[in-house]
Amino acid sequence: MDLKSGYPFWAVRNGLMQAYPALAQDLQCEVLVLGGGITGALIADHLAAHGHEVAVVEQRDIGWGSTAASTALLQYEIDTPLRDLARQYGLDAAVLAYRACAQAIDDLGELAGQVRGVDFQTARSLYYASKRGDLAELMEEFELRQAHGFAVDWYDAAGVQAEYGFSAPGAILSHHAARMDPYRMAYRLLARLSKQGGQVYDRTTIAAIDAGPRRVTALTSDGIRIQCRQLIIAAGYASQHWLRQRVARNRSSYAFVTDPLSAEALGAARNTLLWETARPYLYLRSTADQRLLVGGEDDAVDIAARRDAQVDRKARKLAGKASKLLGGIPVEPAFAWAGTFAETADGLPFFGAHRQWGPRVQFAMAYGGNGITYSMIGAGLLRAAIEGRRHPLAPLFSFQRLG
Repeated sequence: MDLKSGYPFWAVRNGLMQAYPALAQDLQCEVLVLGGGITGALIADHLAAHGHEVAVVEQRDIGWGSTAASTALLQYEIDTPLRDLARQYGLDAAVLAYRACAQAIDDLGELAGQVRGVDFQTARSLYYASKRGDLAELMEEFELRQAHGFAVDWYDAAGVQAEYGFSAPGAILSHHAARMDPYRMAYRLLARLSKQGGQVYDRTTIAAIDAGPRRVTALTSDGIRIQCRQLIIAAGYASQHWLRQRVARNRSSYAFVTDPLSAEALGAARNTLLWETARPYLYLRSTADQRLLVGGEDDAVDIAARRDAQVDRKARKLAGKASKLLGGIPVEPAFAWAGTFAETADGLPFFGAHRQWGPRVQFAMAYGGNGITYSMIGAGLLRAAIEGRRHPLAPLFSFQRLG
């Protein structure tokens, strides 16, 4: 599948950081991770750190799928507001999910400190009302988060204008967010895995899977056989290929990054992630080298040629919105791109086994705007499943909730 188009900034900035060999002979391992993006890298690193023998295979170069197109806004806020999630699954489950995402940001920061050089930086997150009609629900969301111990402040229209320099009816300021370079993080984690004895192979495509009661056999497109005790499918939206049941819908999102700007020009986005209540939402953040990264304009297109044809137009539209939000400063895209991703109906991921395959095939579908924080949570959730332990989020983040 063609996952992205245009010139994703992370790949342009970093290049091909390290090449791994294609798998050339039969292999046996305890855990095979299918997918060498940020999700697969986080899961493989976590399992290896806890004593599991891990091999990773990626059909492209490492990080060259959706990871290269990710904008890596690390937030505990799920695309589904806390109040809506509570109505669907109960308040306790909703709060548990939000707290897990908050913890995941801290865990990612700790990992970033270990591998270094991934541009991890803590930030704040401002969730602002796109129109006055959104204000009542936004205030309800604020009160619910505050009541359950999340570090949030409320800004009315005057406060948003005074503190952030743009006009919005109101906003929630969260003090727990971060940003990073997801492409570098994937490479750093897999380099560490390889150095510690794990195996990493790129340009290796899995063509068939046979899941038995004691082992799983994966066959590559070159006829090479991999036998493992557990298979984890962490292939982004391409994971749907391995399921007959449709569990998400594909969408495309568009983004661009500017040349480096002054701190004054970055304005509110210098140390705060900005996003709005409208759907699809506009979002902005800065990068470690003082660029403005802008994304949004999501649509239902998942045909590569149609998506590719829209990149420039969407980037210009996003630039106009960003310029207006930041007080009319010129916002010029330096690199623009699009990526196709998957979105679930409730904004939650899927981690765990599916009845189609049985208990030895685990899925890591970290879908939605919280893909990276979900992946950090999912690493622990899947380890618990492999080790035969219960995880408090397993019912909510598994296929069980589909009935």
